[in-house]
Amino acid sequence: MSASGGTRAIVAALGANLAIAASKFVAFAFSGSSSMLAEGVHSLADSGNQFLLIIGGKRAQREATPQHPFGYGRERYIYAFLVSIVLFSVGGMFAIYEGYEKIQHPHEVEHWYWPVGVLVFAIIAEGFSFRTAIKESNELRGRLSWAQFIRRAKAPELPVVLLEDFGALIGLVLALGGVGLALLTGNGVWDGVGTVCIGVLLVCIALVLAAETKSLLLGEAAGVEVVKQIEAAMVDGETVTGIIHMRTLHLGPEELLVAAKIAVRHDDTAAEVASAINAAEARIRAAVPIARVIYLEPDIYSEAEAAKGPDREATPGGPTPHPTGH
Repeated sequence: MSASGGTRAIVAALGANLAIAASKFVAFAFSGSSSMLAEGVHSLADSGNQFLLIIGGKRAQREATPQHPFGYGRERYIYAFLVSIVLFSVGGMFAIYEGYEKIQHPHEVEHWYWPVGVLVFAIIAEGFSFRTAIKESNELRGRLSWAQFIRRAKAPELPVVLLEDFGALIGLVLALGGVGLALLTGNGVWDGVGTVCIGVLLVCIALVLAAETKSLLLGEAAGVEVVKQIEAAMVDGETVTGIIHMRTLHLGPEELLVAAKIAVRHDDTAAEVASAINAAEARIRAAVPIARVIYLEPDIYSEAEAAKGPDREATPGGPTPHPTGH
């Protein structure tokens, strides 16, 4: 996922949210609608979230240091995780609290044309932002469904903006429904109900974002197609006859670590093995440019050892050996 595509979607969402937030707070001031207040805070939180994504993207571009030899690519995941926290607390929990207060102490919505007009404007603006995010995502999504794209994307920006904009559009519909029912029935409780529904929606979206960014922070392997490309490039059948085992890890959205034990012929000289490793690394980088860090360990392939299966005890994150006597 390109950083430029994500940035365009973020800027579009930021501009829309700032304009919408201002209009919602004006509508709240004139109408007293709790839905407008909750939606205003939601848009303000979304604007802050877009600033966080921009900051994360900038900080991730820093050069590697001795203390952080693999660079700062994962800063984008950290700031995306912060987005989920802000959306949960500032957006979701505040809306639920405000809606509960309005249900407990309802009052009639005044100057109805303010919230209705603002909601219509907000739906148009959010629709523009959502359209931009969809357009940028379609260039990268390929044949994946939207759920698969959000689940498998290694760059967090577009999935975050997609979910935020989708949630914003649904929230606006809920707010419009709450305000509309409050006007039709003359009962301000419906405004509070709409606000609570907005809060629950935001909490659900925040939990989805948190789960996805947590997986990225823990470290995800390359996708299946990328792994196949690496395997095909690594083995040439002459100097590198096979792959004994391989691990991949995303150091950032556009930085991939590849570590593998490769099979070489038993009668190859040290110079020939070194040349084979250098050639394999060059083929991998040509096939998968994001493979920035590559470690290849040569070994002699043994059918007897291969038949034993992978050594899970020697795998990072594998089962812990049992204590002696158990």
